[in-house]
Amino acid sequence: MDRNDRRQLALWLFICSAMVFAILVVGGVTRLTHSGLSIVEWQPIVGVVPPLNQAEWNETFEKYKKTPEYQKVNHQMALDEFKGIFFWEYWHRVLGRLIGVVFLLPFLYFWLRRKIAPPLIPKLLGIFLLGGLQGAMGWYMVKSGLVDDPRVSQFRLTAHLSLAFLLFISMMWVALGLLVERHRETASAALRKLQRTGFLLAVLSFYTVITGGFVAGIRAGKAYNTFPLMNGHILPPESFIIDPWYLNFFNNMALVQFDHRLGAWLLALLVPWFFLQIRAADVSSRARLAATLLLAALAIQISLGIATLLLAVPVALGAAHQGGSMLVFAALIWLNHELRVARTSLATA
Repeated sequence: MDRNDRRQLALWLFICSAMVFAILVVGGVTRLTHSGLSIVEWQPIVGVVPPLNQAEWNETFEKYKKTPEYQKVNHQMALDEFKGIFFWEYWHRVLGRLIGVVFLLPFLYFWLRRKIAPPLIPKLLGIFLLGGLQGAMGWYMVKSGLVDDPRVSQFRLTAHLSLAFLLFISMMWVALGLLVERHRETASAALRKLQRTGFLLAVLSFYTVITGGFVAGIRAGKAYNTFPLMNGHILPPESFIIDPWYLNFFNNMALVQFDHRLGAWLLALLVPWFFLQIRAADVSSRARLAATLLLAALAIQISLGIATLLLAVPVALGAAHQGGSMLVFAALIWLNHELRVARTSLATA
């Protein structure tokens, strides 16, 4: 591939990454407004068209009335109120389909024009399959809330969230690889240490995302709305009241929120230290910029998390906090990539 082809492919993947970020934020609003169970059918093609007249709206509303959420929670809801929650879930699903189209059609174009190097094709196909799995997991998650309990499974919600992050990570990493040429070089011991630390911070960040998924799934953010302690405790005494003990990590509001806070505290301590290590090391200017952006993104994200907690998860702050987690990850991906490549960039060549 020539440089122009690589830039085009990278731009396409960055656009897809931005769309995944957008659907994450819209998904956060959908969850926080309790809109996710408003559409009770999975219709990938005809579902793109919303109800267009009063008869179609009445039919859609009648289907919702048969769900546990309507019968147990929203039995006083009128049609106009239903339309409000319907459209959040509708746009969430439409955006998911749009991401698939924006990925698939340019991929076919680039492939037919022979602009994709053969080793890159399996990676792009893997990303496409991951996106399909993400959509299927979304419907599998919704189905869990249409049976008896009008709440989706926290396990399925966390899987749905985790797959979104894996999709974002994959797109970003491949796009960065297209912009920056990689050469076989022997890294110094100091650089290898930075690489390992960057990877471990990415793992820790992903742990924080997963625990955040469980916080959202059992609505643990509505409890222990104090900071820095949890109602006067570092670890609340009721953190292990469920038997068997391991279920507390997934079902106990106290322990689930503590686990999420633990990840945030560790990042708050380790990222500034890592930033100083990067500033003192012989790394590229882009790596230093990425470290600076990571520190700034984390500071904003932690501030959003504290505000969201203290105010008992208002919709705007909750959605911003969910989006902020992906911005932190974007900076981490860039930094990890910069620590593993040579310093000749196609973007500046």
